[in-house]
Amino acid sequence: MFIQTESTPNPRTLKFLPGRDVLGQGSREFGDADAALASPLATALFEVDGVERVYLGSDFITVTKAEAIEWPHLKPHVLAAIMDHFTSGRAVLRDANAPADATDEADIVYEGEAADIVKELKEIIDARVRPAVARDGGDITFHSWDHEQGIVRLNMRGSCAGCPSSTLTLKQGIENMLRHYVPEVLSVEQVV
Repeated sequence: MFIQTESTPNPRTLKFLPGRDVLGQGSREFGDADAALASPLATALFEVDGVERVYLGSDFITVTKAEAIEWPHLKPHVLAAIMDHFTSGRAVLRDANAPADATDEADIVYEGEAADIVKELKEIIDARVRPAVARDGGDITFHSWDHEQGIVRLNMRGSCAGCPSSTLTLKQGIENMLRHYVPEVLSVEQVV
């Protein structure tokens, strides 16, 4: 089995491509070993000293490391954990029928003009933003829309979470694009 790696804009995160489906559809993010209990693969990765966050995408895995450890020391252990997992034939998730992460949207019902704006925002994010950030091992999903203040709130996951350039991407890239297509948008914020 050959596993490719790609750097991401986040120097603490690497993208691993095992050459096969990881989740196939959807994504899952694990912020610690307790959350990773839902996934044998994520559990194995958290057993590697220095792993702080694991994001499983359709056909890739991103791993975020602790600040104190360097990739040359960590990468071989992460590669071994991924290879061991896939060659063992174990499932990626303990409950194969469990739904992948939702888009983490707030439980808000939008009506009228706000509903139309939210629909347009989601379409733009899904068509233009998410494919671009997935190439870098991350994901950005719609969280909520504050119609009165013109604020779009987004969730940043995978390599986007904690990335030093995420604020720049959010403000200069995504905010400018959304403001261009949806004039009601005045600002874009990250949900923490």
